[in-house]
Amino acid sequence: MEMEEGGSRGARRRGCTFQKNDFFPEESFKSWGSYGIALRETPWKFKNRVMTRSKDETEVVEMKGRSSNEMKKTLNSWDLIWFGIGAVIGSGIFVITGLEARDAAGPAVVLSYVVSGISALLSVFCYTEFAVEIPVAGGSFAYLRVELGDFVAFIAAGNILLEYVIGGAAISRSWTSYFATLCNHHPDEFRIIIPNVNPDYGHLDPIAVVVLIAIATLAMVSTKASSLFNNIATIVHCLVIVFIIVAGLINANPQNLTPFTPFGVRGVFKASAVLFFAFIGFDAVATMAEETKNPARDIPIGLVGSMTITTLVYCLLSLTLCLVQSYKDIDVDAPFSVAFHAVGWDWAKYIVALGALKGMTTVLLVTIVGESRYLTHISRTHMMPPWFGLVDDKTGTPVNATIAMLTVTSVIAFFTNFRVLSSLLSISTLLIFMLVAVALLVRRYYSSGVTTKANQVKLIVCLVLIFGSSCGVSAYWANSDGIIGYVICVPFWLLGTGGLWLGVPMAKTPKLWGVPLVPWLPALSIFINIFLLGSIDVASYIRFGVWTAFLLVYYAFVGLHASYDAAKELKSASSNTTTNQLDQDLNMLEQGVQSQNISTT
Repeated sequence: MEMEEGGSRGARRRGCTFQKNDFFPEESFKSWGSYGIALRETPWKFKNRVMTRSKDETEVVEMKGRSSNEMKKTLNSWDLIWFGIGAVIGSGIFVITGLEARDAAGPAVVLSYVVSGISALLSVFCYTEFAVEIPVAGGSFAYLRVELGDFVAFIAAGNILLEYVIGGAAISRSWTSYFATLCNHHPDEFRIIIPNVNPDYGHLDPIAVVVLIAIATLAMVSTKASSLFNNIATIVHCLVIVFIIVAGLINANPQNLTPFTPFGVRGVFKASAVLFFAFIGFDAVATMAEETKNPARDIPIGLVGSMTITTLVYCLLSLTLCLVQSYKDIDVDAPFSVAFHAVGWDWAKYIVALGALKGMTTVLLVTIVGESRYLTHISRTHMMPPWFGLVDDKTGTPVNATIAMLTVTSVIAFFTNFRVLSSLLSISTLLIFMLVAVALLVRRYYSSGVTTKANQVKLIVCLVLIFGSSCGVSAYWANSDGIIGYVICVPFWLLGTGGLWLGVPMAKTPKLWGVPLVPWLPALSIFINIFLLGSIDVASYIRFGVWTAFLLVYYAFVGLHASYDAAKELKSASSNTTTNQLDQDLNMLEQGVQSQNISTT
């Protein structure tokens, strides 16, 4: 098909329909014999995919052409700001704050939010430069394909999808908790309890599934309609937040802040690592770059503006919660509602519960919109079946990808406990943020044909120093209370970052909008993200390792061969196009020469 060659000339079609070869059209899957040959070529193909880098124009032009129809450009900076606020301020603050304040940080949870907010803001700057320069639905997956290659991008892609699926599942379960509070019931009264089964997996939540289906339907109908709904719901949500802060300060008891750090400094950072769950939504805004009218102006305003606002709101809300009620008495299911009940403001808990429901609804909306855009772009590369990458001609939205992500999210939300989900989610989020910061440094300091061999070596050495020293600090933090490890590792981080700054010339500068203070800002983002990874529990890493192993198996047997064949076909199509254009130019030149000879004669 012409569409498989990266063009946009194919027949328009509805995304939800099925056609021959929609799932595995590649040469490697034509027959069992072809697949056997493909498996024997795995090592060579793997080397090719690791070394291959995509180009900006490939992501922006050729990859978009594989979706049959274009997404509609309907969003502006205000839409992105409201999407950013709606994406972030939801279950994170209304549920996980209480959990981490009670069990990990105490009143110092406000400092945990400061640390998480700073790290998230550093990542926002990195995302913004990429989103302006490469305005496509793929978000960090597309950015990593361009700078770090297909294999790294695929591993990140798997974690991106895991991040969104788990985030949506956790938030939908929290939606049930606050809905139960609004109805004066315990959350488990709205769930199906299976006796003699681990409560982490045996409390089934049908309400969470219904909520996901309703919100996904809105997301499939129209991006602009989703934006309008998000704007209205977020405005109401912000009014509720103002009420919570004002009412909470009226009932504040400063004694509740004593002791301020009952779990010590280690507790502050441990909570901060998990509280990254509260910031996952902003990268969904980057996936909307393809649907933004003026990415160069709207994306920086939307991303940086919304993240600054939400970090400030998180700090105020967490401080308010700890002023109203002692951290020891905070309820982990509906902390703000129960806190107001404890001070005699029973009527206020209904306002809080309603606001929380609205907040979580907008977070779910942006989560579903974001995850479907990611899957769409991943499928354009054929790392996932291309059927998921089709855009519906009527709605201008990726219907197939939305339904697929909805199905997986609903299954997990139906079975799995919030606590299990939140820690695993933070690992994926921190890993992706770290990789995007690395990709930004590579983008600025390396360009094929421009960067000399000596400067390539310097760049690699500096990145190894930054990455290695950050891992050293993280490991030392996780296993020791001394300072010797910091004295050894931090100077190496300074040496690596300073070496980039002074010893390696920039190979590329952003055309429209760039991250300030390069290389210091992205290097600091790498450091903080890796440091926080050292504060996450071992059980979460085991689950993460299982997921990564599954990704590697899928890539070795399916994704590698499909993406290799698709890239080969795209390259062949581009060569044919160039050859045809050259032939046309030569024919025109020959005709011109003949006409001139006739005229002379």
